[in-house]
Amino acid sequence: MDILHLLDRMEKLLLESRRIPMTASIIVDEDRIFNILDQMRANIPEEVKKAGRIYAEKDRVMAQTREEAERIKGIAKKEADEMLDRDSIVKLAQDRASKIEDRAHNEAARLKDDADMYVLNQLSRLEDDLLRSLTVVRNGLHKLRDDHAAYEAADQQAASRNQQQPEEPAELQQQDQ
Repeated sequence: MDILHLLDRMEKLLLESRRIPMTASIIVDEDRIFNILDQMRANIPEEVKKAGRIYAEKDRVMAQTREEAERIKGIAKKEADEMLDRDSIVKLAQDRASKIEDRAHNEAARLKDDADMYVLNQLSRLEDDLLRSLTVVRNGLHKLRDDHAAYEAADQQAASRNQQQPEEPAELQQQDQ
């Protein structure tokens, strides 16, 4: 289960929770909220693993780029060596080899830049997703803590009011009977 799905479930739970009349507070099923939070904690490492796979993908692309550049350089060198063997076209071989090497370097640099941009974009999106998830979790926790504190304060006020009401004198109680 991914983080966004869990956030949707948490939001649905909060939206479906019963409101306390005349307040902005709601009653939340604590077990369900903590269950969702536990699942989120379990899934965050999965998101980090996903970032690792993206980074490994970048390394693989870079390795392929280097191999391709080396292969192209090898071909260029081989062609250059063959041309150097012929006296009449030595200059032409050197020029062509240089151009092939330049192309290989340019292509390798372009592939490296493309791979770097791909990884940067993927990691940025992952970072944004994780930050949004963290914000939702923090907001949920703050809401739960605020609601809990409000309930505690209401219970203390009610207990305080009950203790402040004076008892009727015994004479009045007997007259009532």
